[in-house]
Amino acid sequence: MSKRLLFLCSRNRLRSPTAEAVFAGYPGIETDSAGLAPDAELRLTAEQVEWADIILVMERVHQQRLKKGFGKLLGGKKVAVLDIPDDYQFMEPALVELLKSKCGPFLS
Repeated sequence: MSKRLLFLCSRNRLRSPTAEAVFAGYPGIETDSAGLAPDAELRLTAEQVEWADIILVMERVHQQRLKKGFGKLLGGKKVAVLDIPDDYQFMEPALVELLKSKCGPFLS
């Protein structure tokens, strides 16, 4: 059975789409991404929260927004903060490496 990872950042333009792309090719892993800001490219939906096995947020503020907006749906869900600041471009090699090192424990 595959593991479903949902990556969240603010606007779903740089960090979370990079994470979705990086891990999409991993065997046994399904990925999705969304943003939590009102102007996000793709705003988080209840369906995405329900779909996910593990929700990986880039910063603590994202965890707070997730709980505020979707708290009722988070029972039994693993939510982890990756502590990755908004300092990177889409698919920037340094971001890819950071994601791989921080997400490793959630892939097995």
